[in-house]
Amino acid sequence: MLLRSTRWTSPSAAIIPNFHLPMRSSEVKNRTSTDDIKSLRLITAIKTPYLPDGRFDLEAYDALINMQIEDGAEGVIVGGTTGEGQLMSWDEHIMLIGHTINCFGSSIKVIGNTGSNSTREAVHATEQGFAVGMHAALHINPYYGKTSLEGIVAHFQSVLPMGPTIIYNVPSRTGQDIPPPVIRSIAASPNFAGVKECVGHDRVKDYTETGITVWSGNDDECHDSRWDHGAMGVISVTSNLVPGLMRELLFKGKNPSLNKKLLPLINWLFCEPNPIGVNTALAQLGVVRPIFRLPYVPLPLAKRMEFVKIVNEIGRENFVGEKDVRVLEDDDFMLVGRY
Repeated sequence: MLLRSTRWTSPSAAIIPNFHLPMRSSEVKNRTSTDDIKSLRLITAIKTPYLPDGRFDLEAYDALINMQIEDGAEGVIVGGTTGEGQLMSWDEHIMLIGHTINCFGSSIKVIGNTGSNSTREAVHATEQGFAVGMHAALHINPYYGKTSLEGIVAHFQSVLPMGPTIIYNVPSRTGQDIPPPVIRSIAASPNFAGVKECVGHDRVKDYTETGITVWSGNDDECHDSRWDHGAMGVISVTSNLVPGLMRELLFKGKNPSLNKKLLPLINWLFCEPNPIGVNTALAQLGVVRPIFRLPYVPLPLAKRMEFVKIVNEIGRENFVGEKDVRVLEDDDFMLVGRY
């Protein structure tokens, strides 16, 4: 009788070595250096507009990007929180990155948000993003299913080999801070461009004093971060609306009066979680259709009336678009739950 062993042995022929094999290309059309990314001062976290059926409104999107280019933004984050990447399928996500590069890659740096709380998804999306030509990637630490600090390092080390990378630290959204020891442990990578930092001025100063590039992730702090604490610039939501004024704030020296002038707008934009405010504002300015992908809904009527007052105080000519700012009624908005 043949006796079967109950002990299982791993078939060595089926073991795949655990090393990174990124998709490679010799094409250099849109390749950029990490230093090119480090030098950017004004990067707009661009809004994604929609059609009535919930698909992307690429005509409105293209117009928004052109407005950013014309008013001096140097880069755009595609599919970030402001662009509602969290509501996109990965097909939509990579398509929009590719579209942006194809149409505007010679005029503005395109940074694709290919981050995920799943390392597998982050690696796959980042490979695809660089394959379609994005100049850099934006990566966040794993959220909700949080990991250890060693796990965060391993997560970032899995994506850094593919190309220039900005790390995004926003504990209010992830529920977990990325402390300086984690950043310093990955800063030696030639693809590490810097940090989008939302913790505050002390953290910004901590990095800049040791030669790490930092962009403020808080529009209300970006002026002081830039001029008093050494930040390179800002990754901004407000620049969707007033890119020219945000460029002036970041390029032309300390300007506390302009900063003070913009604070009511910035505070209004963040009275509810981003991107609710910027979505509402761009609809009121007539540059996107008043369509929201749920779970986002527009700001209430009182806030929409307040926005008109803010626009008039700052000056309509400083905002994107050419139509008069309007107080939209509730019935003017369309909420899309299936898209």
